[in-house]
Amino acid sequence: MSRRILILAHTGRQEAMQSALQAIELLREAGLTPVMMPHDATVVHEAIHNGVLSADGLTVESLNTESTLHDVELGMVLGGDGSVLRAAEMVRESDLPLMAVNLGHVGFLAEAEQADLDRAVAAVVNRDYLVEERMAIDVKVLVGTHLVAHTWALNEASVEKSNRERMLEVVVGVDDRPISSFGCDGVVMATPTGSTAYAFSGGGPIVWPEVQAMLMVPLSAHALFARPLVVSPESVISVDVLQRTNESGVLWCDGRRTVDLPAGARIEVTRSTSPVKLARVSMTPFSERLVRKFDLPTEGWRGTITESDRAAIEARERTRRDQDNWHQTLANSQGIRIVEPHHMAPRPEVVPPVTTPIPVVTKADEEEIVQVRRPAADEHDREKEPRDD
Repeated sequence: MSRRILILAHTGRQEAMQSALQAIELLREAGLTPVMMPHDATVVHEAIHNGVLSADGLTVESLNTESTLHDVELGMVLGGDGSVLRAAEMVRESDLPLMAVNLGHVGFLAEAEQADLDRAVAAVVNRDYLVEERMAIDVKVLVGTHLVAHTWALNEASVEKSNRERMLEVVVGVDDRPISSFGCDGVVMATPTGSTAYAFSGGGPIVWPEVQAMLMVPLSAHALFARPLVVSPESVISVDVLQRTNESGVLWCDGRRTVDLPAGARIEVTRSTSPVKLARVSMTPFSERLVRKFDLPTEGWRGTITESDRAAIEARERTRRDQDNWHQTLANSQGIRIVEPHHMAPRPEVVPPVTTPIPVVTKADEEEIVQVRRPAADEHDREKEPRDD
């Protein structure tokens, strides 16, 4: 049976569709079967027919007519982070991993850039990739005791005001315990994956993807205590829309799915039991990805770290480890070890500075100076007195 690879491209961008055609050709040359969504295949066919794309034709299988998601081995996403979120929504009910090739701006969810498309396809052909699971969140909307909406999110679920002229009055809570009440533009409840998205622009912390946690970040809150919160993944974080202002809100999940929130609605967020699977070609540390995506400066005013500096740092670390091993050897021995306080020993190579002694004037010295100067002043006064000649 031929291996099938699902191609998910941003059909609104010519660059993405052209990259999709390139990936399809490479997969066919390797003996794999490319598959596309019916709508995406139709758009690409029309672009080729109208001369927008330079290709002889498009030979792919259509999903749901010739094959299903259960027949597909992996999904290749050609686009930005928005395309990855769209693809994750489309394959949510399956166990299909996604590999993203960035054609957007930042592309935190992407595994390769457009220039590395050949390498990404080769990794798919050779199965030279690893699959990691990204935590998702389960989102429920309740009005009173009625469940009115149930959805999910990979990045975040954001509760926002629907009226631009008014603030949204909310109560945020954790594990059925209220934390604070304030007026705000909204509240973002995010995953570690979403900590570099909407929550980041709202002033939230950056959380490494492997950390299991959930974030709550208030947006433009009018309150003294409106700090971002990081809670356990086993917790339940909630936002209640207060009725006292009669203002409604709107719930956005990954910027794609919306739910209107009447006054009195309650939004509860928990960890989802179904994570999103992402295929990784190279296990690049998240810190390096963070520096590269945000173009962070890594050179200080002291300059860059040279090879000699690195060698000196390694030598110090080696010396420290040797000392620790030596102390551990002494601690494990049966002998007696006497340790002198470090402050009792003389400091090496310390030369006292050359100083000039400063004379100290006592109270007695001051009185003697006054007594010596007083007669001189009396003689001067007598010289000014008139004489009788």
